[in-house]
Amino acid sequence: MPITSELLLNLATALALGLLIGAERGWSAREIDDNRLVAGIRTFGLAGLLGGVAALLGSHYGAPAWIAVLAVLGLLLVAGYIGDLVLTRDQGMTSEIALLLTFLLGSLALFDHRALAAGGAVVVALLLSLKQPLHAALQRLSADELSGALKLLFISLVLLPVLPDRTYGPWAVFNPYVTWWMVVLITGIGFAAYVAIRLVGTRRGLLLTALLGGIVSSTAMTLTLARLHVHRPLNTLLAAGLLATSALMFPRVLLEVGLVNANLLPTLLWPLGSAMLVYAAGALLYFRHTGREVAGEAEPPLKNPFEIGPALRFAALLVAILFLVEAARRFLGETGVYIVALLAGLTDVDAITLSLARNAHQELAGDVAVQGIFLAVLSNSLVKGGLIVLIGGRQLALRTLPVMAGGLLAGVVALVLVN
Repeated sequence: MPITSELLLNLATALALGLLIGAERGWSAREIDDNRLVAGIRTFGLAGLLGGVAALLGSHYGAPAWIAVLAVLGLLLVAGYIGDLVLTRDQGMTSEIALLLTFLLGSLALFDHRALAAGGAVVVALLLSLKQPLHAALQRLSADELSGALKLLFISLVLLPVLPDRTYGPWAVFNPYVTWWMVVLITGIGFAAYVAIRLVGTRRGLLLTALLGGIVSSTAMTLTLARLHVHRPLNTLLAAGLLATSALMFPRVLLEVGLVNANLLPTLLWPLGSAMLVYAAGALLYFRHTGREVAGEAEPPLKNPFEIGPALRFAALLVAILFLVEAARRFLGETGVYIVALLAGLTDVDAITLSLARNAHQELAGDVAVQGIFLAVLSNSLVKGGLIVLIGGRQLALRTLPVMAGGLLAGVVALVLVN
């Protein structure tokens, strides 16, 4: 086999990736006596180079040659593990697995996949360096959170792919795959916000909590913040939080529409964007006037990250609204669609948004879908305003309702202009 610059570069990559992983292993074990180390930076470097040489032998003498080298390395790793277990009682196998991965990545570098091998080495070194943060995160992880993550993965990676992608029922509006995909979308957004709140912590600021909680449910976050009105020195900060969490509803609706029917985005962007800007400006203005007020322990209503029951109820609500929208369109025309949108928005804006955006792919006119979505947003915003009045009291209502009214008015004007 001729010695070329390409071959030398591949071998150098195999050696370098071994040294990279070995540097991390050596640093993490820097306080251990070198004589007690199973493998350090030199061993990992040699393992990477050995993988490259084994691949070179395999390409010249066939696959059995590469397998033989791998078998010898495996025997050495087993012997080293047994010796380490006898001497130190350490049952961990991280270094042994890392050595095996280094060998395989070194072989990969010789098969014209230098970038993939180098990237794999970086990922391995990064994963090894995250031992303490990962263990600490597992210690903080509750049973409900672990169960929620596994259930979310189940409905998205196991259940979703096996559902039939075809329509059923009257007017062919029910598609199991599309319906469940929208359930995964909403629950995924909510779970991402839950994780963000757990990582950041609610003690770092009521406004940040309001923003993250608003991604999950701006209505639930409105209830939580309104209940804190008894702390009168916090009313200005509470007003900022209420406006911020309500402002998050508009980009969330735009995101849902963009994922289901991007053709509606240009028309919806102006009315919802205008309302969001007014809400955000009010939140920022109030926040700048809060000085150094302390937000206290405002806990968002996120007790469980994900449960199958709420997901099934949302799916049922989504299917019901799909049928209602189609029935209203067929029997009552555009007026029926608007009535359904207004009523659905009183409780949940996501289901009606997804339903109208999807129906606009079929027989529902795009402008009717846009106006229906805006009506749902409007009715949901009015519900939040009512909650602030009933629960938050007069002072909080006087701070927030004028801004909310201005934002909704700006949205209505923008909707009229774009239509």
